[in-house]
Amino acid sequence: MSRRDNQILEMLTKDKRLEVTALAERLGVSNVTMRKDLDALQALGLVKREHGFALLSNPNDLGGRLAYHYEEKRRIARKAAELVPDGSTVMIESGSCCALLARELADTRQGVTIITNCAFIASYIRDSGSVETTLLGGVVQRDSQVMVGPLVRLCAREFLVDYLFVGVDGWSPEVGFTNGDHMRADAVRGMATSVSKVVVLTESEKFGQHGSSPLRLTGHDVLLYTDAGISDAYRSALEGAGVRVSTA
Repeated sequence: MSRRDNQILEMLTKDKRLEVTALAERLGVSNVTMRKDLDALQALGLVKREHGFALLSNPNDLGGRLAYHYEEKRRIARKAAELVPDGSTVMIESGSCCALLARELADTRQGVTIITNCAFIASYIRDSGSVETTLLGGVVQRDSQVMVGPLVRLCAREFLVDYLFVGVDGWSPEVGFTNGDHMRADAVRGMATSVSKVVVLTESEKFGQHGSSPLRLTGHDVLLYTDAGISDAYRSALEGAGVRVSTA
């Protein structure tokens, strides 16, 4: 994305809803140019246009969450993609960083198979002919477009892969990584039974927060990819818990 695209997202993150003409004036471009920029961002699922206004996509769904800290998330995704060579098979759970990882693999790799429980991710990369997507079965959570429930675990058992990439809502020194939704946390635990390494992708601001449901990744080799804003204290605590930390 361009610098102006990032400025648009920052403004909409702050003000939620702005007139297209006001955005154009603030950024010093014509209304025609602004409409083209917004059309491109809408195609990425980051913004919506309605009756002369622009606003962020629904913050409760994955498309909406992509707009928040987009550049940090994209850097994290690009760094994590270095783990995945051409021809690999990986599992990717839901989350905005995970969606951007899937997009990065679709754009830069050949012959990669992505196994996911996220219908949004399957749709997000449907235009790519270089990756194959397998969607795990389950009950669909409508906003997040994630499959949950016992079918996820049953389907995941049919695979054995090196990496599972997951998003999280926080981390606690007492219980480790957490999710705010117990059904999604259960899905992660089910998918983790089929992998040797779990890779967590999240922004540094999630540390200091925690969800209500522990992911319980004890016994797995856990890697964390985050941005450079993570504090030394959290980094030391994570490494002390056996988590390998990489920053982008």
